[in-house]
Order: sequence, then C-alpha cells, then structure tokens
Amino acid sequence: MKTFRYSDWDGTQDISAVDADDLMDAMADELASHGDLNQALRNLMRRGMQGNMGSGFEGIRDLIERLKQQSRERQERYNLASLVDELKKRLDDIVRMEREALDPQQGQDADGQEGAGQPAGAPQDGGQQPGASGQQAGQQGQQGQQGQAGGGDRQQRMQFLDGLPGDFPGQIKALNNYDFANPEAQQAFDALLEMLKQQAMGNMFRDMAQRMANMTPEDMQRLKDMLTELNHMMDQQVWGEKPDFANFMQQYGDMFGPNPPQNLDELVQQLASQIAQMQSLFNSLPDDVRQELQEMLSAAFEDEDLAAQLAELQANLDFLGSDERKSYEFSGAEGVPLEQAMRLMDELQKVDKLQEQLENVGRQGSLQDVDAEALEKVLGPEGRRELEKLRELERRLEEAGYLKRKGDRLELTPKGVRKIGQKALNDIFNRLKIGRHGGHRADRRGLGIEATHDTKLYEYGDPFNLDLQRSVMNAVQRSGQGTPVRMTPEDFEVFRTENLNQCSTVLMLDQSRSMGLNGCFEAAKKVALALHSLIKMQYPRDRLYIIGFAEYAHELKHEDIPASSWGSYYPGTNMHHALMIARRLLGKQRYGTRQVLMITDGEPTAHLEQGISYFNYPPTWRTIDQTLMEVKRCTKEGIIINTFMMEQDPYLMRFVQEITKINRGRAFYSSPGHLGEYIVTDYLSNKLRRRIA
Repeated sequence: MKTFRYSDWDGTQDISAVDADDLMDAMADELASHGDLNQALRNLMRRGMQGNMGSGFEGIRDLIERLKQQSRERQERYNLASLVDELKKRLDDIVRMEREALDPQQGQDADGQEGAGQPAGAPQDGGQQPGASGQQAGQQGQQGQQGQAGGGDRQQRMQFLDGLPGDFPGQIKALNNYDFANPEAQQAFDALLEMLKQQAMGNMFRDMAQRMANMTPEDMQRLKDMLTELNHMMDQQVWGEKPDFANFMQQYGDMFGPNPPQNLDELVQQLASQIAQMQSLFNSLPDDVRQELQEMLSAAFEDEDLAAQLAELQANLDFLGSDERKSYEFSGAEGVPLEQAMRLMDELQKVDKLQEQLENVGRQGSLQDVDAEALEKVLGPEGRRELEKLRELERRLEEAGYLKRKGDRLELTPKGVRKIGQKALNDIFNRLKIGRHGGHRADRRGLGIEATHDTKLYEYGDPFNLDLQRSVMNAVQRSGQGTPVRMTPEDFEVFRTENLNQCSTVLMLDQSRSMGLNGCFEAAKKVALALHSLIKMQYPRDRLYIIGFAEYAHELKHEDIPASSWGSYYPGTNMHHALMIARRLLGKQRYGTRQVLMITDGEPTAHLEQGISYFNYPPTWRTIDQTLMEVKRCTKEGIIINTFMMEQDPYLMRFVQEITKINRGRAFYSSPGHLGEYIVTDYLSNKLRRRIA
C-alpha cells in the first residue's frame, strides 16, 4: 500500500522528483527477468521515465540526443571554406591601411609639403620599380624613420607594397621585415602574426607563443633545442629505445606549466589533446583549403628551423597520439574567422566528449565520470539538473529501503524483492478478466482467519483486527493524560487469530536449459515473486518454499529469486531430487493444506542415486520409475501435486497424466503469458473453497 504525506508548501519541495515506488515499478519487470540490479539501473537511466503530476527525468538517451542536436546546429550554421578568404581579407585590410597612410592625398611629409599629383604606388626618381623583389623592397623600406618619412620614403614604401608577392605566405614573410608607417597597421599585423603563431602551436606552449615577440635569441634557441630533444625522444619511443625523460624534464620542465607530465606517454597524450582542435579543423576542411591554411600558419614563423621542428612534432604526435581526430561536415552559409573556428572545434569536441561519457554510463561507467560543469555550459542549467536527478536515483532507492550497499556494490533488500513481487502480482490481476478464470483482485486480509478474544501487540503480517479500546489506552499510558491523544504504530493491539486453513506450498521451478530458451523461466520467476507477495500481504500465516531444479535441486530464498537463472553447465531435469526436498520441507508442517506447484516444460531426465545425479536423454525407465516413486511417497503423506506444463507434446502429456493419476492432483497446460493467471487464480480459488468447507 502506498502512503501519501502532505505538508505546507515552503518552496523547497521538488515536484519533479520521482517517487521511489515508481522507480522500483519501472525496474520491476527487468529485475524479475534477469535480476541484474546494475543493468536495470543503467537501463532506467538510459531511457528515463515520466512520473505522475509532471515528475520525471530525462534519460541518458535524451541527453545524448540533445548533445547531438547541439552539434548538428553548429555544423548546419557555419561554413569553414571561407576561412582562408577571411585571413586574406585581414591582411588586405592591413596593407590598405598602410597605403592610406602613405597616400600623398591623405597626408603630408615632415616639411609640410604635399605630394600632390603623384598617384599611390607610382614610381619616382631614385625609387624602386614595382617589379622589384619583396626582399629588396623590405630593405629599402627600412631606410627611413617611421613617422619622419619624407616624400622619397613614402615612395619607397609604396613601391615595397606594390612589389609584395601575390600569395599570402609570401606577403606575411615580406611584411615581417617591413617597418610600417601606420602604427595601427603595425598593431593589426602584429596581432595577426601572433594569432597565427598561437593557432599553429595550438594550446601547446601557448604561453611561449604569446612571448615569442619578446623572446631573446637565447630564449628562442632554448625553445628550438627543447623541440629537437622532444622529437628525438619520440623517435626513440617509436624504435623501442628508452628515452631519458627525467633528464629532459630537468632541463625543460619549466616550459610545461605548474603540473608537468610524469612520463613521456603522459606528455604525448597531453600534447596530442592540446592540438586536437587544430587537427579536427584541418580534417574538416577541403584538401585545397587545408593545404593553403597550413602554408599560412607556417609563414607566421620567421625562423625556418622552428617551423620545421613544429612540423616534425605534429607528425610525431599524429603517429603516437591515441586520440582519433574527428572531422565535422559543415554545410551552413555563415563564415567564421580562424579564432572562432578554433573555438568552434573546441565546443564540438567537448560535446563529443560529453556524449562519450554518457554512452559509457550505459555500458559500465559511472555518472560521476560525466563532467557536470561542461554539460551545463553546453545544455544550460536544465541539463545539469537532469544529470543530478540521474545521480540521485540510487540515493532515493537506498533511503526508501529498496536497495542496500554492500562494499561498493548495490543489492536488493527484502523490501525491494517484495516490491518486485507486488508489481508482478498487480500485473497478473490486471490481466485477469472477471469471470474468465474466477479470479479478482482482493484487498481484504484474513481469509480463513477467525478472531479470538485475546489480544497482542501488532506485528507485521498480522491481520489488522484492531482492538481500538486497548490501542487508545496504550497511547494514553505512553504519553500521559491530555488531548489530543497521539497514537503510534507501537500502540496498536490486535485480536489474536486462529488459523483455520493454513496452507504450506512448495513452488518447484524447472531451471533446465529449455525453460530459458523459450521464455518459460522468466514467466515462472515472476509467478514465484507474485505468489510470495500475495501470501505475505493477504495470507501471512501461509508458508511458501521455492525449489529450483535442473541437474540437482536446491531451495531458493525469496531474496535470491530475482538473481536466479536457468541453464547450468550440466544438463538434466531432476524432478526426483526436487520432490524429495519438497517432501522434507512440507513434512515440517503438522496441520493445514500441503501442496506442490510444479512448473516445467519437460519430462524428468535425471534422478538421484546415493546423492549423485544420473542423467540420460531420452530418459531411462529408471529415471521415470524413481520420479513416480517419489510422487507416490508425497501422495502417501497427503501432499497434493499440481503440475503446470509449458509444453503440449503428447508424450509429456501422458507423463503428467500419470502423475495426476497417482496423486489425484491437477494438471494445467499453459503458455508463458498466462502462467501467472492460472497459478494465482488457482491459489485464491483453493483458499476460498477450503474456507467455505
């Protein structure tokens, strides 16, 4: 019975929280089927659930789909093909700014004389012709003093600009040696150069890339020496040699930040992840654009040795790095600059990483491995709240008493097993049609129980025949005089009862391989759980024993039923051994009805001789004979055997008829889908008939 508690609204209540009972109901079928609690929890987390009154939570599949949608939206919005064009435009704007500063119509020389009549870039006496090389133009451009340039200096600068190479890398290299007349153009060029260097190096040595402009020749040489040694160690790693990593870190450890790597593998992994954005960008570009962008980035480095070392490092990381660089298919119309493209790569890779973390939870991972802060940045606060709800599932079930922690594992409690049985029983009752099998849902307790005048303190399982007078007196004696009288469960006193129709039942479950192959064992487990729940709730004085049998038979405790399985490594259907155990268990009961409910799909193929199981298929006459002899012993002791056969093979039907002929019990032929209805209805009907009798 579900209990509802009401309290004043104070704003702290979480109406979206799912009730623990609903969580158990959502997992009950799976737990009854295979008993794997961790798998049932993972599946519940994967699919999510919608509770009552707007409660519920998104499943892992929903979160993954939202992440995929975020990735799709970015890829359908942007286009990276214009990346190179944007860089060219930035450089063209810088050259245009410089030309405007040098144009005679835009300014005057230091003597206040205008260079009117001379078009921009036109050659003057003594000036360089437009066809001069970029290197010569750069040397000539350095002859003047910036800000104090005369007419001839402007002419030389214009000629230098006119002589710039036509390709972006050539222009970058030429302008590296050019002394800009326009400070704003100089600043814009320096910013472009620094950006190219940073993106070329990725996050790797980013601090160094930012300081490169101010590096002394000694600092630059140390950087190149470090890269040379690092590439050498990677070559040694490839050829199976042992690099001297400790000596390397002793010399260059300060270049790797406050948390330097502890070994070469860690360093390689660290560097590979740091350049992942650039590699993904390259992989996402058309071949011609990729080649042109690589040349542009390389042109940012004046030192060819440094550029060569970085290129070699990139190749080594591609070879040794374990992370596969994913490419993205961009189909939008909106262009992006290089810096934004790199941020876009970073965002997409974070989405991919979150998706991978969530997918791992569906396998063998943990929700604690999911980066909540990163998820919030991508999906917003709502996404983080859904993750926290998933993380709270186990705690809610533990607090409700359905799960318990044993070491680092979670296990079902007896209360949890009862909840699964209750769900199975409710499912059976919901399938029953009134009048079809004579069954109905009965919420009354105490069939077959007759009250006496004696009373006792209430215990779980007792019929709730409350002695109200004595219960109230118990509350008064406990709390003293005064009103209102507040009662607790400890005050309840009930009439003692005399059981006029106690029933002891052994449910025998066939655990042979064939039961699992055709789905019969899953149905039989649910029946066992439902019958246990029915007896506990409505007939607490009845007794139920569960026996599983295959090659050998063994008793199953009710808390072991969800985890029980079918198909041992050794074949056999040993009804003989199961009936022996059933007869011993029922022999302990001195009064009331004693019965065996046997669920099987085949004939006996094994029997017990001096404690050893003997198997043969087809069954030998000895196995059949020993099994029927045990049936006769049960009959002699007044034990009724009702057989529920899951197959309708003529040979099997003849064997079942032989059992009923000896025992005077009954035989039912059922499919897995109706097994529970037959057994539960038969149990209720027998209880009612015996009570009337």
